[in-house]
Amino acid sequence: MVSLNDALADTAAKVEKFLDQLLAVEDATEHRLNEAIRYATLDGGKRLRPFLVMQSASLFGVGERSALRTGAALELIHCYSLVHDDLPAMDDDDLRRGKPTVHKEFDEATAILTGDALQPLAFEVLAHPETHSNANVRVDLIAALAHASGAHGMVGGQMIDLQAETATFNIGQITRLQRLKTGELIAYACEAGAILGQAPNKAHEALRRYAHDLGLAFQIADDLLDVEGSVEEVGKAVNKDEDAGKATFVSILGVEQARSQANRLVEQAIAHLALFGDKADLLCQAAKFVVERKS
Repeated sequence: MVSLNDALADTAAKVEKFLDQLLAVEDATEHRLNEAIRYATLDGGKRLRPFLVMQSASLFGVGERSALRTGAALELIHCYSLVHDDLPAMDDDDLRRGKPTVHKEFDEATAILTGDALQPLAFEVLAHPETHSNANVRVDLIAALAHASGAHGMVGGQMIDLQAETATFNIGQITRLQRLKTGELIAYACEAGAILGQAPNKAHEALRRYAHDLGLAFQIADDLLDVEGSVEEVGKAVNKDEDAGKATFVSILGVEQARSQANRLVEQAIAHLALFGDKADLLCQAAKFVVERKS
């Protein structure tokens, strides 16, 4: 049986190779932008979202190339979101994945353009016939990612997150914030496999429910890392939410209750995968990993 660490490393290597080829630097006037795009995208992160795409796709016998391209497209959106999230107008972070953020390494204008370039590139990858031979499947992938990353998904969650610095939020509002900001892209990662595999509704819904609980558990774990982690482990500044007076799962529930809630969500997520039997073993392991990780 393949271990989760080996499977994550294998996926990360394949995604890295694909993105490295996709983002080959050209000797052109805009080479500085190309350098910033590569800086923001390569050599970093766990590639958890592409891993979820590839594992969910494997449940339905989807070819690796299709799943890899879809996972890489999602990673491009994720990287764009991090570049913009780190900007002074947003979270104003100096470190990401243990190195200076894009606006620190280059400048703010280049960072904005880097995110602007990464976003359409993701949809260009999905639109290519190599992603799937069925054009309807490609359209479904594009539409689902547009929804997950837009005003009713990640970007909408970011807007609420900005408001959280000055507003008093209850647990329901924090849950909605994180479901949009973090959870929607994680949900897409799992649902993309079902879309690629043209899965039946029952299987699609099982993955949707798994992703919902996984996404919330992931964010609670992030909130705990912000309180308990170190810069060296996490690779970015810690205690930022508390310093900004921002409501989080931890600030509302407390450390122990938040950790308990994350563990309950993991148990629920795993239960949703019973339909797939042993084929979903790595997805079950991934659910446990998100609350045990140190970065």
